[in-house]
Amino acid sequence: MNTPENPTRIADDVVVSLDYTLTVENEVIDTSEGSEPIQFLQGYGNIIPGLERELYGMAAGERKEVVVTAADGYGEIDPDSFSDVPRSEFPPQIPMQVGIELQIKDKSGDILDARIDTVTADTVRLDFNHPLAGKQLNFSVHVVALRNPTPEELEHGHVHEPDHTH
Repeated sequence: MNTPENPTRIADDVVVSLDYTLTVENEVIDTSEGSEPIQFLQGYGNIIPGLERELYGMAAGERKEVVVTAADGYGEIDPDSFSDVPRSEFPPQIPMQVGIELQIKDKSGDILDARIDTVTADTVRLDFNHPLAGKQLNFSVHVVALRNPTPEELEHGHVHEPDHTH
């Protein structure tokens, strides 16, 4: 079977296999170390915009340190994404401590992730911002491999799990 050669540089419509470590405020937040590299289709917004933009032109085997500002990562902190809730509405088993993560059902029945921001005698202030909003993201990346996407991956705009028959 004659297959087109795999791409040599990262560009739109290329499947990228990437090892990475994400550090925020000198703390490792996420890493692919010890597991499989992540795979994504470049140019489709499958990863945060600031990182995707910095990968263009890289070749398999290359490493790079990438700094992503909050605006190009998980966004700035949105002051409208805080909500004050009467403390009496919380079940007693929930610890009233700053940083506790909760899942809240909104009026539409959707589940939202929140963290306790502050607690007073009467009120709990919930923060619905992404935990990494407002933070600079420091990525250490290693391009493991590049390949052409399948027609189905291109049509769907994301990578499909490989079948493990070959």
